[in-house]
Amino acid sequence: MSGFLSESELAAFIPAELLPHETPIPTQIVSSDEFAPDAQNERQREVELRLLALADKLGPRQGLDRRGFFRSAAGMAASFVAMNEVYGSIFAASAAEAATPEMAQGRADTLKNQFIMDMHTHFLRDDTRLLSFVAMRTAVGKAGWNKELAGKEQTIEDLKYPNYVKEMFLDSDTKIALISSAPSDISRDWFLTNQQMAQAREKVNSKAGYKRLYSHMIFTPGQPNWLDALDAGLALQPDSCKGYTIGDNTHKELSKYPWRMDDEKTTYKGYEKMVKAGIKNVCVHKGLFPPSVEKQFPNLRGFCDVADVGQAAKDWPQLNFVIYHSAYRHVGDDPELALAEFERTGRIAWTSDLADIPEQYGVTNVYGDVGQLFAVTLIAQPRVCAALMGILIKGLGVDHVCWGTDALWTGSPQWQIEGLRRLEIPQDMQNKFGYAALGPANGPIKTAIFGGNSARLYGVDPAKAATEVSGDRFARLKIDYEKSGPEPSNRRYGYVRGPIDQNVFA
Repeated sequence: MSGFLSESELAAFIPAELLPHETPIPTQIVSSDEFAPDAQNERQREVELRLLALADKLGPRQGLDRRGFFRSAAGMAASFVAMNEVYGSIFAASAAEAATPEMAQGRADTLKNQFIMDMHTHFLRDDTRLLSFVAMRTAVGKAGWNKELAGKEQTIEDLKYPNYVKEMFLDSDTKIALISSAPSDISRDWFLTNQQMAQAREKVNSKAGYKRLYSHMIFTPGQPNWLDALDAGLALQPDSCKGYTIGDNTHKELSKYPWRMDDEKTTYKGYEKMVKAGIKNVCVHKGLFPPSVEKQFPNLRGFCDVADVGQAAKDWPQLNFVIYHSAYRHVGDDPELALAEFERTGRIAWTSDLADIPEQYGVTNVYGDVGQLFAVTLIAQPRVCAALMGILIKGLGVDHVCWGTDALWTGSPQWQIEGLRRLEIPQDMQNKFGYAALGPANGPIKTAIFGGNSARLYGVDPAKAATEVSGDRFARLKIDYEKSGPEPSNRRYGYVRGPIDQNVFA
């Protein structure tokens, strides 16, 4: 999707929705517009092969073909069984659960009412011209890799509003979400304008009969007339504000207005307006800037780490600063690099730097959103995922780690929800680094991360909200949807890296 990818780079990627196997969890890195995906590694390939074998063995016993098995609760359990077989015992999943539909569905039913606030989600505007997905789908069809695409007009409707509602509120256990966007120095290339986010919020909530959707407004320090644009955005009564210190993340090669969170002459003028408007939460995109991207855009390096977070938080105690992706740097790199760094130093760039800020600056208003940090490391190298969760909880506090999935780029967020429900920090990490165990799916730590912390930030009473959500129109729609036989697509909508076997899609 991103304008910073060259034609030669795009040639190495394919749309993730064209992968031949719609497994319950991804089996290779799926990128958003924000980074170039790493190729499927040997362990990911091994997980995929084991999962396919489990589907072919267990599916027929359950009266299901491979596709049907992958859409079932037993198929989800089998995914984490395969992960454990490759990476070691990190996830709470058993062979018995995968082989017993009643056991798997029973577990899913006990957790489906869990209160989950996903405060980091996306879809694209109807008039988007970020059509890289369409161009690649067309090329795949012409090449004959997928005969279903040949001679057909391709669209990106799966990345727009109608599918967003289905995959967020019907295909996942998410109860409340926040719609976000990304700015560009080219006005037409914003994912959604501030007004479009506000309109989406109104549309969803009027249909649901309850406030299911919250919305950001994007602020862009340093852009021409940015303070006037901020005033206009604040007039829409957003639930929080969001900025990208990198400036234009979609077209990094054109980015003219990167900024710092602690810039007293520029950014602080925006904070002042936000406080006067009653805004309490400022979300800031950080990280996702590995050395390979730094080589391309060295001028942006100083705007992507967290060196500017602590002072801003200290100077503005009235605001909560939620750092998106928890500043994880290594996305797009070989995950073994992050694992090696952690095993060598006990740290992972730049998430450890973020976790140090409360103690260094004496502040309590810095939060970490898990975003792509969780989505990528969960399936790339789950020991890194576990380490990152340990780092954040130990440094920021369990009450300062917030759930966000960056969906729809990676499809319905249910696989990520299941990932956190089942994830545990390995005992050797707990012993060596003093990390607390994450505990059961509905235990206090995961309950706080899934919804409790964001509920506090956004003034939501979790118990009251859970009651209201259970009786709104979306809840009734979901009951009917499940009775008729839910059809989660298990589809992802970002990029994956080739090469493609030309027979794979035949």
